[in-house]
Amino acid sequence: MNHAPRKRFGQHFLHDPGVIQRIVGAIAPRRDDTLVEIGPGLGAITGPLLERLDHLHVVELDRDLIPHLHILGPPGAISVHEADALRFALDRIPGPRPLRVVGNLPYNISTPLIFHLLDQAAQIRDMHFLLQKEVVERLTAAPGTAAYGRLGIMVQYRCRAEPLFHVGPGAFRPPPKVDSAVVRLTPYETLPCPARDEPLLARLVHQAFTRRRKTLRNALQGLALPEQIEAAGIDPTHRPETLSVDAFVRIADIVADTA
Repeated sequence: MNHAPRKRFGQHFLHDPGVIQRIVGAIAPRRDDTLVEIGPGLGAITGPLLERLDHLHVVELDRDLIPHLHILGPPGAISVHEADALRFALDRIPGPRPLRVVGNLPYNISTPLIFHLLDQAAQIRDMHFLLQKEVVERLTAAPGTAAYGRLGIMVQYRCRAEPLFHVGPGAFRPPPKVDSAVVRLTPYETLPCPARDEPLLARLVHQAFTRRRKTLRNALQGLALPEQIEAAGIDPTHRPETLSVDAFVRIADIVADTA
């Protein structure tokens, strides 16, 4: 299909056969998986997935691509959902749970889309995404590193995050100006450190990293008192990027208990 990539959709179409095979190999789909591909584009990953699946669901916003997607694979093997993935509810997908989610995600929506999917994590077994390399570094960062922040903490609270491999700009048409990488996110069946009040945890983490160069005492001002931070076993003179996910949960739990 001759389709010009659209900037407003952040389209960079994957075309490298070696990269495509590595992605499909990492996903390792089984025939009876209920798998959802977000942003299939021209179907570079879609076609190889259909060879291994009985059925595939795809979510695509660009209406000009819809007719092309309908003819991929044998008749009835693909369900095309014309929708904005940022507003698409996974409970619209029929079939057994948990779901598997994959996608070459547009850079301009990757972070809000991941948060949107995390809100539906109970329905998801795993997610494999091709993303900007910087985003993958943030998703998988450890405390004390430059890439560590709100995105990594909130994702790692719900998921095991594994960087898989790097993808260069030449694998796409048009080539992006940045490197990419593939990541696997696996939601925990049982959260390793569940917070008593998850919205409070999210507010604490968000505020902490809008003031990441301040000490915790100052970064969390108005949400957590220094004595509450100390009660969680944490020095309030430390900076937010030094804290583990578990440490943020302990602070949130102390605040929730003393509110």
